[in-house]
Order: sequence, then structure tokens, then C-alpha cells
Amino acid sequence: MESTDGRGRLLAISDLHVGYAENRALVEKIRPTSDEDWLLVAGDVAETVADIRWTLELLAGRFRKVIWAPGNHELWTHQRDTITLRGVERYDHLVAMCREMGVITPEDPYPVWAGPDGPAAIAPLFLLYDYSFLPDGCTTKEEGLAYAHGTGVVCSDEYLLHPDPYPSREAWCRARVAATQRRLAEIPGDLPVVLVNHYPLDRHPTRILRYPEFAMWCGTRLTADWHRRFRVACMVYGHLHIPRTTHHEGVRFEEVSLGYPREWGPRAQPPGRLRQILPREDQARVRGVAPGVGHGRGDAGQ
Repeated sequence: MESTDGRGRLLAISDLHVGYAENRALVEKIRPTSDEDWLLVAGDVAETVADIRWTLELLAGRFRKVIWAPGNHELWTHQRDTITLRGVERYDHLVAMCREMGVITPEDPYPVWAGPDGPAAIAPLFLLYDYSFLPDGCTTKEEGLAYAHGTGVVCSDEYLLHPDPYPSREAWCRARVAATQRRLAEIPGDLPVVLVNHYPLDRHPTRILRYPEFAMWCGTRLTADWHRRFRVACMVYGHLHIPRTTHHEGVRFEEVSLGYPREWGPRAQPPGRLRQILPREDQARVRGVAPGVGHGRGDAGQ
């Protein structure tokens, strides 16, 4: 357990996409509010290993602790990248790189936040998806993919995210879900947990997608009860590029993505602000801590 002397904040962001010059410039401006702040990075940092290293190394040099959960873009084997590893080998390479920089990954022991509103275990997850968030009227993955191809809304994962040595992305997903579930069950039952995953654990955040067929690449029904099964204080995710706060069955879900420059115009808050996860902002006001580090509720664009 790590003390933050009562001053630190648990902050979050995702979908940094630093391949865009505008995004990279915003990331360069990200700063903690104190020496005790932790930062959760919920995936889609970049497509190349060099850009991922640049970003996480920069952030790790500024925050007390950086905790990373991979998105789908980190797992792409992209033609722009000199690192041509695929699937599990690519993921393992990124984990090893993070450990060199002191960045916590889903393969490391879950750290315990002991700052305001703590203690709480912080659990970064790597779960993928299994095509179980099917479009209405579809009952199989094949039907769902056929529908998506018909609309022209197909995730680039179909061409760039390789599951090697697993036979499919859904097989890799099932293996990750089973292993992660066992680890979460080992967290003491009286310790709240903040779950950090690139995808939402429940389908409800995808209901406002402009293109609902994209939900197939947004998670798995296998995790739909995790916010009830485990003592979840907050579920932090990205991927949808719809930054907002929702509550589902009494649990707070925080979508914390930066997203692409073309998406920033309609948002109520300026891009690049960090979302405060702990302490809760209503509690922060009681303590006299300035709220609103990264509060960006209610955006509904995709």
C-alpha cells in the first residue's frame, strides 16, 4: 500500500492517439496537480512501439505512478511500425517495455491507492472482445460481421490486430477473461477496486454509438456482472471516444478518452483534461480540494 499523504489524486485518460500532432502537443502539456498524483492510461496510446514508449516514458517521469491497460491500437501490427511482432508476442513486448519504465501493466500485482477516498486496489485489465455485442437481429458473429461490412463500419482490428498464437480474437478474449477473473477474485472482499480497461465491462455505454454495429469490437458479455461480483468503486474505460460519466446499477462508469482532433469541436470541455477518479469530486469539495481536474460529462458524439 502506498501513502499519498492525503494530497494526491487518482486521475485518468485514454485514447491519446499521439500519432496526431495535435494529440501529441496536448500530451506534452499533461501535468500532475501534486507530486503524489497517479495516472491511469486506459489504452490506445499509439500504433507504434516508439510512440507508445515516448508517451508512457514522458508521463512516468511526471506522475508518482502510471498504470496502463492496452487498447486495440497498441496491439496492431502496423506497416508504420518497425516492430513487426504479432499477437501475444507484441503484448509481451509492450509489457516488458513498460516494466523498464516503471509503468504498471495488467501482468503486475495490483497496486493499492491509499490516498483520499482510499484504500482501493487499482486493477488494469486486458480483456479484448468476443463479438458478443451483436447488432440487433443478428445471432452469430458471422451475421454481425456481414451486417457491418454492409454498412461499411468495420473496425481496423479485422486487418491489423492478430491473435497469434490463439486461433481468433475471441479465443484470446476468453482466455484473458478467465485468467483475470481468477486474479480479481483474490482481492480481499473488503477492499474496493477501480477497474481500468480499454473497453467497458458492460454494453450499456455503447447504446449511444452513432454506428451501433461498432459495439461488436467494444467488449464482451462475459464481464457484464463484474461491477456487481467484485466490490467496484469505479470502472474506467475508453475506446468509444464519448467522454462522460454514467452510473449503472449503482456503479460509476467513467469514459475518459481524448480521441481524435475532429471529435473535439462539439465537446463541452476542452480536450486533454484529466478525469478525477479519486477522491470523488463531491467529497473533494468537502475536503476543500479544488475539483474539476478532468470533468467532462455528457458528450455524446462518436
